[in-house]
Amino acid sequence: MADWTFRPATDEDLERIADLKVLVIRPHLERLRPWDEASARHYLYVRWHAANVRVIEVGGEFAGCVALRQAEDCRWIEQFYLYPQFQGQGLGTAVIGALLEECDADGQVVRLDVLQQSPARRLYERHGFTLEHEDELDAFLIRRPR
Repeated sequence: MADWTFRPATDEDLERIADLKVLVIRPHLERLRPWDEASARHYLYVRWHAANVRVIEVGGEFAGCVALRQAEDCRWIEQFYLYPQFQGQGLGTAVIGALLEECDADGQVVRLDVLQQSPARRLYERHGFTLEHEDELDAFLIRRPR
């Protein structure tokens, strides 16, 4: 997938991203616990910081988003959602690769969490993430800089 770009998110993107999160995450959460849309949206709203979020565009079209948040000892990849029509075409691989290049250049450890049994975990493991710990809902992965 060659024709994609990042652009900075704005507060005006929040509702569209919340709608995308609900669309993408619902089937995965339903496997693990009862679905609660209000809770899923609230989780995004209370963690929203537009400065950390990048909108992913393909040919100028809104295709998804991803956040890269600086923490004390690492960077966290969060809020990585792609519309279904953009999944399975290499876009996720390209986005993760770009973020990891940036983090590697800065010598940063990268962490993320992924829902248990999520097919996205394979994507992260292909990029060098390993299991750090897990709970009933999430697997927490880590990748050291290259």
